[in-house]
Amino acid sequence: MEKNQILVVDDEGSMRLALSEALRRGGYAVDTAADGFDALQKFRTDRFHMVITDVKMPKMNGLDVLREIKRISPRTPVIMVTAYGTIQNAVDAMKEGASDYILKPFSYEDLESAVKRVMTTQGRGAEQGRGTLGSVRSKSRTIVTQNREMQKLLELARNIAPSNATVLIQGESGTGKELLARFIFENSPRRDKPFVAINCAAVPENLLESELFGHEKGSFTGAVSQRIGKFEMAHHGTILLDEIGEMSLQLQAKLLRVLQEFELDRIGGKGPISIDVRVIATTNEDLHRAVAEGRFREDLFYRLNVIPLTLPPLRERKEDIPLLVDHFLKKIAERGGPRREVVISQEGRALLLKYDWKGNVRELENFVERAALVCEDGVIYPRHFFLDGTVKPRTESRGVPVGSTLKEMERQLILKTLEEVEGNRTRAAKVLGISIRTLRNKLNEYRAEAGEKGEKFA
Repeated sequence: MEKNQILVVDDEGSMRLALSEALRRGGYAVDTAADGFDALQKFRTDRFHMVITDVKMPKMNGLDVLREIKRISPRTPVIMVTAYGTIQNAVDAMKEGASDYILKPFSYEDLESAVKRVMTTQGRGAEQGRGTLGSVRSKSRTIVTQNREMQKLLELARNIAPSNATVLIQGESGTGKELLARFIFENSPRRDKPFVAINCAAVPENLLESELFGHEKGSFTGAVSQRIGKFEMAHHGTILLDEIGEMSLQLQAKLLRVLQEFELDRIGGKGPISIDVRVIATTNEDLHRAVAEGRFREDLFYRLNVIPLTLPPLRERKEDIPLLVDHFLKKIAERGGPRREVVISQEGRALLLKYDWKGNVRELENFVERAALVCEDGVIYPRHFFLDGTVKPRTESRGVPVGSTLKEMERQLILKTLEEVEGNRTRAAKVLGISIRTLRNKLNEYRAEAGEKGEKFA
């Protein structure tokens, strides 16, 4: 068998020729097939390191070719090529095990980049198999659920994990977006490489570019030494861009270039640096709305949104609450300390099921941990959940007049929460399950609206 042999499948002769010539220029051995049946016959009688197939073909389409190749040889990477790409098509292909999804027309550089990435990561992943480290990581960051929608989501995440496709995870604060990102990483061929996470909302805007892309010594005041950015740290691994919706438009343009070219420029650097990174982004913002409002670049949104995954809020998966409570109590016991063994009463469990959990799983964990610390005899009762009276059952927030818009309900909830915590924004953001920056933006928005109406807003 020749080294790095690739099978190209396309019903258009001109496209087969173009792909073949481009790949041979890159040093690959190439064989071609004009349809799916011819391709599968060749695949059964010869061995290929990779298959590149068109999606829309007569007789047998590309998805059927992909399924059959995965049935014969699950570890052979397959890249899909199409002129009729949609997000759903890309998701379907990734669910079936495609390694990448390229839209026509594409440049030689696009093709070469995709082939190199897949050859580098998936080829090595197949050789390495599943290591002990991945198992340990999975055990320590378990996603606990018996919810059917969550189980479907995890199945999809597991299926797309071996690819290099960019993933956009959406969901309310506290739903476990970073946990899902790590789940994808730990089920990918990159699991023994770096996993680098950065919270785009937590880093001051003027420092975020340097954090992401690095800088050279003397490139700006305070740059006393060279700094390697997060993208370079994640080379050959995965980078998690948490709260991507908080990134400035200026930096969004630079990120877009990195995602398109897989090259970055350090601040003050003399030339681009090539990187091989799988990107996972998370947000609790509605990015469609952010695009419509001009706060987020549309081209970056589509570049990130190749595989969209949305985590449901805890109030929509309440059957998971008992499991999660037991999981958190077990974690507390394993950590040791003054409360090694704590159980929860039936009354306590019943109360937790009535709660709305705006802060989702993170809020539930905090409640359980706090109650476990203060319960007197190792049994948690309802009285142990509400210590200072500032956090009250969510049923109070339902007193919104019929006919209110969602925006007005959101406004009332934020202002009511601020009132309950005596104007403490940090505490209000925590209770609401949003970032401080999001809270600040909301208040600025309300202040501007009040100004337009000639009203006062404190």
